[in-house]
Amino acid sequence: MGFLLYVREKLKRMQDIVTIQTAGQQLSQEPVAQAVPKAPASGIEVTLRAIAKIRSGMEKEGISPTEGGLRLGVLGGGCSGLSYSIKFDTRPRDRDRVFDFAGVRIFVDPKSFIYLNGMTLDYEQTLMKQGFNFINPNSSRSCGCGSSFS
Repeated sequence: MGFLLYVREKLKRMQDIVTIQTAGQQLSQEPVAQAVPKAPASGIEVTLRAIAKIRSGMEKEGISPTEGGLRLGVLGGGCSGLSYSIKFDTRPRDRDRVFDFAGVRIFVDPKSFIYLNGMTLDYEQTLMKQGFNFINPNSSRSCGCGSSFS
């Protein structure tokens, strides 16, 4: 585990919030669960909850973490025009962008990357909802189910 992940986990256990202050701004509090291991400057982010769920899913499906990963994509259709696609894949394709988050690989094809660049993938498990959340600054609107956007 990298030093940054270790520190985030320690902070989470201590108080579940981190106080962040930058020059000229008021103090704000952000939940540690939203702290994510960073991808390259232009790319995607994945929360620690999502990483854990992807890792356990890959184990269940028998996908090798050194060869395979999770494929994120965008497809035409859905009630808002575009819909998210998520599935396990045994290896990246030739032109895929490959992101590594603590040993979990994410594959994104070039066309989907246009829509997913800057996005955060999170995982939520509550009494009412269980599944991955796409927090996408590129979407102008989304439907009620959360799997379609434009």
